[in-house]
Amino acid sequence: RRERAAAVERLHAVTRERFLRDIYPRRKPVVLTGLELGTCTTKWTTDYLSQAEGSKEVKIHVSAVPQMDFLSKNFVYRTLPFDVFVRRAAEVKHKEYFLTEDEKYYLRSVGEDVRKDIADIRKQFPVLAEDVHIPEYFEKEQFFSSVFRISSAGLQLWTHYDVMDNFLIQVTGKKRVVLYSPRDAPYLYLSGTKSEVLDVDNPDLEKYPLFVKAKRYQCVLEAGDVLFIPALWFHNVLSEEFGVALNVFWKHLPAESYDKTDTYGNKDPMAASRAIQILDRALKTLEELPEEYRDFYARRMVLRIQEKAYRNDYG
Repeated sequence: RRERAAAVERLHAVTRERFLRDIYPRRKPVVLTGLELGTCTTKWTTDYLSQAEGSKEVKIHVSAVPQMDFLSKNFVYRTLPFDVFVRRAAEVKHKEYFLTEDEKYYLRSVGEDVRKDIADIRKQFPVLAEDVHIPEYFEKEQFFSSVFRISSAGLQLWTHYDVMDNFLIQVTGKKRVVLYSPRDAPYLYLSGTKSEVLDVDNPDLEKYPLFVKAKRYQCVLEAGDVLFIPALWFHNVLSEEFGVALNVFWKHLPAESYDKTDTYGNKDPMAASRAIQILDRALKTLEELPEEYRDFYARRMVLRIQEKAYRNDYG
């Protein structure tokens, strides 16, 4: 059976100085409460949201089931006027729908040109951006993106990691977030940046036996809470209620470390991509050897990687 989740620490009214001095260097998730986020926490009702940004078209994910899976793509993309989308996402049963009357909706804002432009609430939703005060815990030039998100109640997103630090600002509604440390990556059955284990509460342990070794951290975000998710921490988000959130990503590595074509904040840093390509070439070279030699030298390579690159000071 799954062990009980470790609670993510909650800290109240943390100043920028304290965050940078005491919390940030630990590289662990933390929920920050009591921060000044602007008028969004009280103003953003469905009526206000609909009126504020009107009928401009938005591209949304629509899913017939609550658990969205990015690997099998068990959802469809559809376009709706923003005001229509907000009202539908806030309903449980729909009179008008694409797939089923209890389908789930999810908006993840994107730039004008998805291939070139990052999501920035100030550009895509300028009226709503006026209501938000983003905690300034990083330098302005480190800013990467601000992703506006709206989810139906019951919607669960796939487990994945991002390569940048970010704040998940829960403006309205309630979310449960399950997190896993980067060092537990070997137990998460990764495909790219995503885990194949869709149901983190009732995993298929015949298919994913190592998943039980991954230590689960958990928190519930209420309206006004801000979750700091350090880069490379895996997270799985379940919207317990219809809710609106804003993710702010920033670059904590030197700017040139990141892939210039990355508009989502989830492409591996340039050096990591190069290292993986080199490793793939090395493994291809090993195929020239008979099986017992290949096994022997592969094990030696693993030991060398552990010796040279693993950290041994993890808490």
